[in-house]
Amino acid sequence: MAGHHHHVDPGAGDRRIVAAVGVNLLLTVAQIVGGIFSGSLALIADAIHNLSDALALVIAFGARKIARRPADKAMTFGYARAEVVAALINYTTLIVIGIWLVYEGIARLITPAGVDGWLVIWIAALALVIDLVTAALTFAMSKDSMNIRAAFLHNVSDALGSVGVIVAGVLILTFGWTWVDPVVTLAIAGYILWQSLTEIGPVIRLLMLGSPVEADADAIVADMRAVDGVADVHHVHLWMIDEARNAVDAHVVVAEGDWNRADAVKDAVRAALSGHGVSHATLEIECSRHACRDQQLFGSKPAARAGHGAVHAHVH
Repeated sequence: MAGHHHHVDPGAGDRRIVAAVGVNLLLTVAQIVGGIFSGSLALIADAIHNLSDALALVIAFGARKIARRPADKAMTFGYARAEVVAALINYTTLIVIGIWLVYEGIARLITPAGVDGWLVIWIAALALVIDLVTAALTFAMSKDSMNIRAAFLHNVSDALGSVGVIVAGVLILTFGWTWVDPVVTLAIAGYILWQSLTEIGPVIRLLMLGSPVEADADAIVADMRAVDGVADVHHVHLWMIDEARNAVDAHVVVAEGDWNRADAVKDAVRAALSGHGVSHATLEIECSRHACRDQQLFGSKPAARAGHGAVHAHVH
């Protein structure tokens, strides 16, 4: 099991998320009202982003609950990927929000509007405090879950947005530069889009059954082939079950003279895989005399002939 130094008790984590949702909903209302009265698009942008924070945390909360359910016949790998789906929803939402803010910011640059600097500053300062509190509530949990990390990053970008809005309010009060408001809006939007597009890649990779980023597939195959008694390896699938578990599915061809020690060969291959962080392996053992012909190394061809003597090994 992974180290315990930064794990948060599930019950305590749930309470943190509920608290974070509550304060973010209150903040959203305050910012929208303040944005309407002050005429600040940047404040309304921050409010919408805050609302997305609350929704992100609600989705994260639900996904955490689902992810704890044990494996069953409907979901034999368990429900841990519910958190990955939640992260995808959250990042996609952020991208849509970012695009909308770019559109609104450009429109406001073309048609400037008056802004009440003091109201903007006070509400943005309140927002900054709440954003920092929310980020603190979810920081520890964000280290273990891309789902919670998505919600945490919502809050970090919000805090930066609030700083930008405060700066805009000060410049509007000092110099009357109302154009700073849409410029700050565009800056917030740019950061949201950069952050989301960067973070959504690993989420999509996991859902697409991609191999772990840190895994060296060629080295894994080389170590499997180097096991005494292994004649060849093919039909290799390397993927992530969830953030914490890597898996391999492969056909292992045992040399003809070593068929009587096929179990020992299988165990040695399993040990080699374990050294690469593979926690779940399904190995189909084939005798070299009856091995699949013309098989590709990674993945499998359509209508490929099944091998003989399937042996399943689970690495714990």
